[in-house]
Amino acid sequence: MKIQIINGPNLNLLGTREPGIYGSSTFDSYLEELRAQYPDMQIDYYQSNIEGCLIDKMQQTGFSYDGIVLNAGAYTHTSVALQDCIRSLRCPVVEVHISNVHKREEFRHKSMISCACLGVIAGFGLDSYRLAIEALTRHKQ
Repeated sequence: MKIQIINGPNLNLLGTREPGIYGSSTFDSYLEELRAQYPDMQIDYYQSNIEGCLIDKMQQTGFSYDGIVLNAGAYTHTSVALQDCIRSLRCPVVEVHISNVHKREEFRHKSMISCACLGVIAGFGLDSYRLAIEALTRHKQ
């Protein structure tokens, strides 16, 4: 299987950004753990703070990969363009959030992309990404 993980704005700051919400681990160190846990799987990673770059990456991989794990960050709550992109892809997309967005500010309770995704995983810290990979693996079977 080939899985593309895509992180949106400010997620390059994991490990230093609001550790009380997002934890103290960097995504790079977590990615090493994920790859070790799934040695027979190709897990690629991409992060951008720019909405158009996220769309470009999804279009690049969404027709040849088996799934995308997407943490769109704040774009989750604002981007019809991401929703349109997800709808156009051949592979399934799982929306992921590190924190439980429903325990946070009201504006974070509404996702513009959930309706186009296979499913949503939120609130399990970085382990949300592993859970998304598990969901994609089971979906493919």
